[in-house]
This record gives sequence, structure tokens and C-alpha cells, in this order.
Amino acid sequence: MATAPSQQGNGIIAGINVTPLVDIMLVLLVIFMVTMTAAAAPAIPLDLPRASHTEEVQVIFSVVVPATGPTLVNGEPAPSDAIFAQRAKAACLRDPQVRAVIAADGAVPHRRVIHMLDLLKTAGIGRVAFGALPADDDRTE
Repeated sequence: MATAPSQQGNGIIAGINVTPLVDIMLVLLVIFMVTMTAAAAPAIPLDLPRASHTEEVQVIFSVVVPATGPTLVNGEPAPSDAIFAQRAKAACLRDPQVRAVIAADGAVPHRRVIHMLDLLKTAGIGRVAFGALPADDDRTE
């Protein structure tokens, strides 16, 4: 333990008090652990397609939900739910591992996207991903 400078000016410091150092390290460890669990856990679990280096071709069932107008299935309009479901079932029969990618406009009501998910599930397509553009740093929404 160190002696006070007023008692002996020439005394040798025989020990170092490491308690403040240990306290600071424990606080930093707790902060590190909390921030890493928050950064590692995704906010919304999504089934996104993975890139592969194989020659395997993945079949995509493209669904575009615009703010106005009919839903587009693989680039062609599907004006009714029956036509949409028919095309989804046909795609599922061609390839049981088909993956649907839904690209919905930001102005589309949530219930419409959920309705498309229900139609896909009824048709037998259970693998769904959502298309999105990267966020611009300039925009504030």
C-alpha cells in the first residue's frame, strides 16, 4: 500500500492498489457484453436468399405489389387473387423448392402484403424473402 506523501517523502511504494483498475475493466466487460448481444441479435428474422458458388440455379417467383394497379407476378399482371393463386400453384408444381420474393411499395398497406403471404402459403410456397433497396444516407424518413 502506498504511503501518503505528507508522511514520508522518500518512502518506497511497496504495493499498488489495483481495485480501481479491476472495477473499470469489469464495467467495460459488461458494456461490451451488452452491446454485442444487441448487435448480434437481428431485429426481424427474415429468410433471405444466400449467395452460392455452385452451378445450382435457384427458381424465383417474383411478386411485385405496387401502390396502385394490379400485382405483378414474374413481370405479368395478376388482376385477381384467383389468377395469382393459380400462377403460384403452377410455380410450386414446376419446382417444389421455389422461393417467392415480394417487393412491395412503401405506400402499400400492410394487410395487402400479409394477404399475398397467405395466398403464397395456400399455394404451397413456404420460402419467402422480401426485396429491399439499400437505405440512402442522405434521406431522413
